[in-house]
Amino acid sequence: MSDEMFKEFEIPETMAEYVPEDSTSEEISNLSKQGYLLLKENNIAEAKEAFQKILALEENNNYALVGLGDCERKQNHFREAEAHYSKCLDYHPGNNYALFGLADCYKAMNQYHKAINIWEQYLLHDDRNITVLTRVADAYRKIRDFKKSKELYLSVLDMEENNSYALIGLGHLHYDFKEYRDALYYWTKMLEKNESLVDIRVLTSIGNCHRKLKTFDKGIIYFERALQREPNNFYALFGMADCYRGMNQQFRSIEYWNRILELDPENKVILTRAGDAYRNTGDYRTAAEYYNKAMDIEFDVYAALGLALICKGEGRYEEAAERLQGLIKGDPRNFRFYIDLADCFVKMNQKAKALETLKNVSHYGVRSPAISDMISRLEREAI
Repeated sequence: MSDEMFKEFEIPETMAEYVPEDSTSEEISNLSKQGYLLLKENNIAEAKEAFQKILALEENNNYALVGLGDCERKQNHFREAEAHYSKCLDYHPGNNYALFGLADCYKAMNQYHKAINIWEQYLLHDDRNITVLTRVADAYRKIRDFKKSKELYLSVLDMEENNSYALIGLGHLHYDFKEYRDALYYWTKMLEKNESLVDIRVLTSIGNCHRKLKTFDKGIIYFERALQREPNNFYALFGMADCYRGMNQQFRSIEYWNRILELDPENKVILTRAGDAYRNTGDYRTAAEYYNKAMDIEFDVYAALGLALICKGEGRYEEAAERLQGLIKGDPRNFRFYIDLADCFVKMNQKAKALETLKNVSHYGVRSPAISDMISRLEREAI
């Protein structure tokens, strides 16, 4: 999930209050106030003009350099913003606002180690800054340092109980490490604060935890809540469909796969999922239509498998075997193909060929309990 902590762009503190204390120039002071007010109002072009006027009056002015960096950062021009912040730090080492902006640029460019280094410099001046602490925790999460990330999130909760960013971050951290029950704890705690103010992604995240834990009936509750807010939310529609699939209520999942396809008719993955649902309800004709639509977009191994299974389900075992053999050539390590192919041979009364097929898997170093069980069953039947 995107899960950039659900944060909007932030300008640290109130930039409009920046006043260059050491400047004797009233003009620079007024331009500085004007520039930050324009930036706050999202008037980027005029804000840049004001900051450039300051630099014409005082080269390397720290407020102007930070202001230009903030203008570029707000437009997602992170390389340009980095240059302004770095120049400010060259002339004004330790400037907190330049450090903050530079670290955020590195984070946005996925350079998390650099971001951590800068934020830790910032924390030397202000080690109780919750905004920065959560950003450092986010960055450690991105580089999969579970211990450091959790430690920082928890330190934020020590300072501010129920801090939203820390709770969301802890949810993502545990989810990333497949600790779904712990993720549920933190996201549910966030939801309990005030559901109406909570981002919809918290609802879908809780639903996804239940999907992973296979508590599908509970997952549906949260995906439904999400759909009440946004009826066309992809993640909620997908979650509903997948939960019904997990509950073996394929006829219910079809409704949600099709709702996604109404919004995105060329989605190959969803076409294949819908094809699977129709096939599992016995509607082979409609399933084949969906699989073929997916294949028309681009070859899809799961759609190709679905078409082979339709052949098998309709008793066309030779055609199914031919299709499965083609799939094995493309992906000889996929044990599922061998099981279905062997089953086709069994259905055609060719048990020796089925055994040979299953034993061939060992040539590719594939180990599967399902294949071992099938070999044992066929060998017992042959006695």
